[in-house]
Amino acid sequence: MLKRLQRVVANAIARMQALEFETLLALALISGGAFAFLRLTDEVLEGETHGFDDVILSALRQPADLSIPIGPTWLTHAVNDITSLGGITVLALMSALVLIYLSICRRWQIAAFVTISVFGGWLLSTFLKLGVARPRPDIVPHLIEVHDLSFPSGHAMLSAVTYLTLGALLSRTQKDRSTRLFMMAAAIFLTLIIGMSRIYLGVHYPTDVLGGWCAGATWACLCWIVARNYLPSTAKAAPVEAQVGNSVEDRS
Repeated sequence: MLKRLQRVVANAIARMQALEFETLLALALISGGAFAFLRLTDEVLEGETHGFDDVILSALRQPADLSIPIGPTWLTHAVNDITSLGGITVLALMSALVLIYLSICRRWQIAAFVTISVFGGWLLSTFLKLGVARPRPDIVPHLIEVHDLSFPSGHAMLSAVTYLTLGALLSRTQKDRSTRLFMMAAAIFLTLIIGMSRIYLGVHYPTDVLGGWCAGATWACLCWIVARNYLPSTAKAAPVEAQVGNSVEDRS
């Protein structure tokens, strides 16, 4: 019995050592993101986040008139433009263009996985909204018209699902490390500013956006792990191609 237990422990250690640092980091982010989302959801359902939400939403408006946001007029127009980047129309168009690009490059497996990942995340966002059923904030007037439920923020979660997933999967088609890092940095930047725009416009509680970020990033990390282990990568094929080219030159 003791020897069997030792073999199990030894096999578990061997599997952990075989995992790369990036995979371990992604697993940690998935665990942390899921825990943070569940904890935040529990706090929202118990009504313990109202004080935090009220302070931030009120701080973004003029004390004399809560219908007027802080900052210059052009900032409101800029935020309106930024928030549209997380809308269904823009995200669907972006996803469609990426799928066309992958199809042209004959990356059929990645194209299929992008479709499943993105639309799976959108369905998850819908189910989470219906499950929590939190109404929109009424602390300050909304600067744009909205109709659906509030938690988690659809713009924050769907932008995280779409941009982070697309960034992670598209980076696998790139050979250069700096290009892959830029793609991921751009995806993270877009996700953050889209979420913050929803708070500024008064259409979401800050905790709605935090919940959307946690759920969306967790889903994107999960998709990245699956893609890393089961999808081919152009980046990995690059050294082989280089070696073949060098060997041909040497022979000539």
